Amino acid sequence: MNTVEKISKFVGSTFSVWVILFALLGFFIPDAFTGLKGYIQIFLGIVMFGMGLTLSSADFREVFRRPLDVAIGVVGHYLIMPLLAFGLAVLLQLPPDIAVGVILVGCCPSGTASNVMTLLAKGDVALGVSIASVSTLIAPLATPAMISLLAGRWMNIDAGSLIKDILMVVIIPIVLGVVVKALFRRQAEASVKALPLVSTIAIVLIVAIVVAGSKAKIIETGPLIFAVVILHNGLGYLLGFWFAKLFGMNLAKRKAVTLETGMQNSGLGAALAAAHFNPVAAVPSAIFSVWHNISGSLLATWFARREEHKQSA
Repeated sequence: MNTVEKISKFVGSTFSVWVILFALLGFFIPDAFTGLKGYIQIFLGIVMFGMGLTLSSADFREVFRRPLDVAIGVVGHYLIMPLLAFGLAVLLQLPPDIAVGVILVGCCPSGTASNVMTLLAKGDVALGVSIASVSTLIAPLATPAMISLLAGRWMNIDAGSLIKDILMVVIIPIVLGVVVKALFRRQAEASVKALPLVSTIAIVLIVAIVVAGSKAKIIETGPLIFAVVILHNGLGYLLGFWFAKLFGMNLAKRKAVTLETGMQNSGLGAALAAAHFNPVAAVPSAIFSVWHNISGSLLATWFARREEHKQSA
């Protein structure tokens, strides 16, 4: 293992720490990051390109091998998180910009970090990867549709513009990653070893930029947004687990569905919010980026111990 691989592995395994660190840097030295606002979509595109490099035909064979399991995970994801976000926004009477921001992150596809958490949880990783892949590939239609349906109560939503941006910063980079992997397999496989480092840098910069640009609003509404994000994420895990259990899934599958439900591509939420709404609408996504990695790690640890206890019983 060379130096780059070692650094990449270390950074990937301590991802939550770096997200928290850069969120704090964005808050306390905002001038270092506000000038990078125009690069948010580029940074997200880099992450999605990396996802494309890691995709294989096996990820999609899984969809055809057990379509019902994948469908349960994808449908659960796009039902539970958006409806939870809407319910919390109405119940807590959130200000319009924050309500839209919470709904926006709730309507995003599953995040790549959830696959890592499923592995740590000793869950069904193949199922988790397939759910994440399918939820991402249908995001250009599912995400704008859900945002228009649920956030239209607070402001007008330009669904066409959202579709265009998701195609540009998610689908096209993923497709390019897949094409590059097919044409230059050896080089692509070598570069994948550095992906944890590259993806972490891109994501923490997105978080820092959003926090820096919304410092005043965070000071004003931070406790409220933190509370909503924690509720949203925690209830997402709980309902995701129950949803999988409702369909008779075994524990390994329930772990995958739970984590794929509760963890979001909050980088996409931040990019869309920064491009289309008031800057404060991006804050829930930034805070979600920090929190879901902490909660996901804790839940994965609990899940793993539960499995070990079950096996030893």
